[in-house]
Amino acid sequence: MTILTDHARNLLARALASRSPALPTQVFAALGTGGNAAQGLTGEPTAGGYARQRVTFSGTGAQANAEAVRFVLSGAIGTIAHIGLFDAASGGNPLAVAALPQPAVMSGPGTVTIAAEALTLSVG
Repeated sequence: MTILTDHARNLLARALASRSPALPTQVFAALGTGGNAAQGLTGEPTAGGYARQRVTFSGTGAQANAEAVRFVLSGAIGTIAHIGLFDAASGGNPLAVAALPQPAVMSGPGTVTIAAEALTLSVG
């Protein structure tokens, strides 16, 4: 995951300047159709049993998801092409966004799985 959102960059800048920002206590992965640094993820599904999934990261430099992240869907959500990170299970602030290696067409029930250590986050 290579694109930090504007919100995340501002959060880091305040932390480095000892301005005590409220850092996220949990991080949630989300799927969508697009995204950019200004808005974060766009086109997040609203049907098919879709819900953001909590992610736990580990590492000493670059951070990677410690366990597989699974989105279990009860119905169609269309084509997804991006993944994003948020500081809340719904709403909240966008933290990062990236394109998936290849879009996934979810035309019915199924599971989208991000393997352990496949979702990485680094600054630099």
